[in-house]
Amino acid sequence: MAAQQLPLDLEYRPALGMSDFVIAPGNRDAVAWIDRWPDWPAHALAIHGPKGSGKTHLAHVWQARSQADFLARPPADDVPPSVVLDEPPGWAEASLLHLYNRLREAGGHLLIVSETPPARWPVALPDLASRLASIPAVALAAPDDNLLVAVMAKQFADRGLEVNEDVLRYVASRVERSFAAAAEMVARIDRAALAQQRKATLALARECLSGEPPLPF
Repeated sequence: MAAQQLPLDLEYRPALGMSDFVIAPGNRDAVAWIDRWPDWPAHALAIHGPKGSGKTHLAHVWQARSQADFLARPPADDVPPSVVLDEPPGWAEASLLHLYNRLREAGGHLLIVSETPPARWPVALPDLASRLASIPAVALAAPDDNLLVAVMAKQFADRGLEVNEDVLRYVASRVERSFAAAAEMVARIDRAALAQQRKATLALARECLSGEPPLPF
């Protein structure tokens, strides 16, 4: 058996510009909202959808346009003019309310991306609940086969791997109907191709979908 090349643990960094985002019926509304900024009807917007659906990608596109800051925790002092919160339900409710109010008073903007729309978060603080319910929310839909094919084509291209459309459609018709599952299979095929010094062929895709070959770690 041919010796396998152990892949290095390299960072995978996808392109995050709008030209690299795959636009389809299920995400077109969200893209239109990002394009509409700063002419939003409110100072805040929420984009929600399943894991791997492109929420964070769109947040990076908006961050580049608005010069927003991604905040993982409440700011100690001054609040940036524009803020992105990526999955923020773990924040203390009082801190989230304070940030929302300060941005609105300062004429700033807030983009929230999460799997669940903010209006459905289990919030105990009435003032925060009312503010979250008032935020315009736009959903990213689960993908169909054509969108999965397009997304996987982009992900393979980001990794520098050439893949034929028949491979993409074969995988799209067999993976779980989610962006996360498609991304996981792209990573598995990429890793297997590198480990065995093979091209991303239909045969390799079949092996990876069936759980073979065992990958070195």
